[in-house]
Amino acid sequence: MKLYVWNIAPNPRRVRIYLIEKGIEIPQEEVGVPGKPILDPAFLERAPHRRVPLLELDDGTLISEAMAICRYFEALNPDPPLMGADPLEMARVEMWERMSEFEGLLAVAESFRNAKRSFSGRALPGIPGELAQIPELVERGRQRAALYFDKLDARLGEARHLAGERFTVADITAFCTVDFARFIEMGVSDDRPNLARWHGEVAARESIRAT
Repeated sequence: MKLYVWNIAPNPRRVRIYLIEKGIEIPQEEVGVPGKPILDPAFLERAPHRRVPLLELDDGTLISEAMAICRYFEALNPDPPLMGADPLEMARVEMWERMSEFEGLLAVAESFRNAKRSFSGRALPGIPGELAQIPELVERGRQRAALYFDKLDARLGEARHLAGERFTVADITAFCTVDFARFIEMGVSDDRPNLARWHGEVAARESIRAT
């Protein structure tokens, strides 16, 4: 079994955090090209969806997409439960994880990939050939992300973590989104006190510090 990652990217980080929280150790292979914002061409030739993370099982089966990989390991290793311990918590985890990915992470990525010259012709991940950047999406991504951060702040005024009192994969995706936004200097303003409180608490976890 092996996990293919690109350690500077948020999606592989989601899985790496998850595995540390679970206490699961598997071999990992870095497939980013050093000093360049691209994946190794040899990896892309054998990766069906041309994205990371990618999990290769011992029989050669390939599983892509961060949450699909996490769900595979959750079924094999249910404790501690990071995807919910009862039907209501499972639903809340799923709800906030999906919102964090679709309203948050994809919004930040939309702005990033359409702004950076190094991603010229590669406006979406996993697409072979040329795909032009759309400058108007830079600002739209920022606006979408700001709405998401407001939503996070409101929710975190109600509960310690997104799905309730327990740390879950919803928090992992949200944290990686916030850190990605900070990394590209999109900014998460200080006028969201609940978000700031949560970010500080999560940042102190061993799994976060290790990634």
